[in-house]
Amino acid sequence: MPLMEYETIRILLISAHESMRDQVQSILQGRLANHRIYWVSQSDLGLRRTEELMPHLILVNTDLPATPMSYFVRELGSRAPGVPIFVLIEPDALSEASQAVLAGARGFITKPLRPDDLVSSIQEVLRQRQAPQEDKPAQPMGRVIVFCAPKGGTGRTTLAVNTAVGLAQKAGESVVMIDADLAAPALDVALNLQSARTIANLLPRLSRLDEELVRGVLARHASGVQVLLAPPPGVLPQSIPLPQVQQIVATLRRTFAWVIVDLGLPMNETAYAFLDAADRIVLSILPEMVGLRNTRLMLGQLYERGYPEGKIWLVVNRATLAGGVKPKDIEGHLDISVAFTIPDDQPLATHAINRGVPAILSHRRSALARGYRQFVQKIIAELPPTDQEGRLRHAARASLVERLLGKQPVRQWRARPKKADGLRAASTVEGNDG
Repeated sequence: MPLMEYETIRILLISAHESMRDQVQSILQGRLANHRIYWVSQSDLGLRRTEELMPHLILVNTDLPATPMSYFVRELGSRAPGVPIFVLIEPDALSEASQAVLAGARGFITKPLRPDDLVSSIQEVLRQRQAPQEDKPAQPMGRVIVFCAPKGGTGRTTLAVNTAVGLAQKAGESVVMIDADLAAPALDVALNLQSARTIANLLPRLSRLDEELVRGVLARHASGVQVLLAPPPGVLPQSIPLPQVQQIVATLRRTFAWVIVDLGLPMNETAYAFLDAADRIVLSILPEMVGLRNTRLMLGQLYERGYPEGKIWLVVNRATLAGGVKPKDIEGHLDISVAFTIPDDQPLATHAINRGVPAILSHRRSALARGYRQFVQKIIAELPPTDQEGRLRHAARASLVERLLGKQPVRQWRARPKKADGLRAASTVEGNDG
């Protein structure tokens, strides 16, 4: 599976001694961008972690007690087909290294580790994973839009659902939604979907994840939008690990033109894994002061994680609410431009959710539906397809719409410089010693 540009490089180190973890980390720090080392000290934990993590690279030290290296490499290869394995050996153990290579290892690196050898070996296998196949044209990648909110009740799910349906209608392209609100999933209710298949069905099968498997789990809405539902709260024992989120999103990007994520709270590592993959982050808020305080805190978290302000779209739901804070005042309070406003029609929004029929379908002529369609138009205009043929179709469609309808009254993004308190660390180490 090719390495996606936004993915954190996952390196699994299996070594009995913590000093080897420190040595590898010291070498890679500053030499390999955006990576994370996962360390385990036992062979049985290494096999289990390989299935959970689906790493991009595995480093195996020969210091594991009572572990025949050729057998262990073969077992690792069966748990993670195609993942490069390097064995770290003593200079006088070349026969053991040869057996490991025959068992499926990509190669070996002698100890003590030399920085140039380790870094060049890793960079070479990563280049091979990133290089497109010569006999196949570059595959267009879908665009990912993550909808989030500083608190519940802002209309985030309603906005995400109507956006997805609008994209399926207006762009004429494939759309998939992910219910990433594991604490309070709502897409099944908002779209009146009944399916026992959820994201939980994919997690044990990530090593064999492909388009056919994913499509077998998705629920299909009458609008053509397909949905990866979340299980009821409490079904998943814990949050979904970052590598698994990245792999699911990467597969959906290769399969669909648009990936719409309805992201709930809390803002944990699972949430940030979805945000890392986003082409746009839509922050849904209400025109009220309590919500603005929470929004300021959330914006601070996003800036600290290194997300640029231009990627974040602030969308005010119920913007015409009587007594609500005006968009200009919101901009002044948060020091960020409002990307778009959605008019207030709470009775219709509630009615649509209760029926499980998005307002963009049931009340097409309403001001609320018009607002959703204009928001969809803005998305299509600012996130064109990634392939050449798609860009030509997009340009032709945009020209036709402009000739027929003229310019639409859409609020344009006005980027303002924002000082971030910090950026995401390019290198991280995670230990998991039992």
